[in-house]
Amino acid sequence: MTASALTATAPYAARPRNAGFDIGPATRAIITAAAIAMSAACLFALMRFALGLAPAHPAMRNIAVVLHVVTVLPAVPLGAYLLLSRKGTPRHRQLGKLWVGLMVVTALAITFIRGGTDFSWIHIFVPLTLHGAWKTIVTARAGKIAEHKRHLVGMYLGALMIPGIFSFLPDRMMGTWLFG
Repeated sequence: MTASALTATAPYAARPRNAGFDIGPATRAIITAAAIAMSAACLFALMRFALGLAPAHPAMRNIAVVLHVVTVLPAVPLGAYLLLSRKGTPRHRQLGKLWVGLMVVTALAITFIRGGTDFSWIHIFVPLTLHGAWKTIVTARAGKIAEHKRHLVGMYLGALMIPGIFSFLPDRMMGTWLFG
């Protein structure tokens, strides 16, 4: 029996050791580096704010900003964990649903940050995130795992990391907290 036949038909525990790790080494390295850098920057910024070492930012008075930050911060390490760990397990499915939920709430919350009418260029990530979340669910349910993976990697790097980088600009809240 070939390894591919074993992977397709055998129970998860009987599959080869690396069967559940379905992203290539270059993608793994990019996701790992992005996750470590973004998580460290977020943690450091939050610690500076919590310890009173960073100036207050007026955006903290907006409940949509607070909701956005509370949902996006755990999505960074959780998304990396899901992309880098074994796939197809019940834990992967449960945490994956949580991650997609966090991303959807994050995207919806940002639409209210500017009052729901005054959008900036960064709001382009809202429909991209919502579309990616929908495609992620549809492809997983249909068993189209290669497409599922492609949408998730795209969401993680494109809808989470790219806007995350811009959140550290000096005039933005995370940038103010990090660089103060």
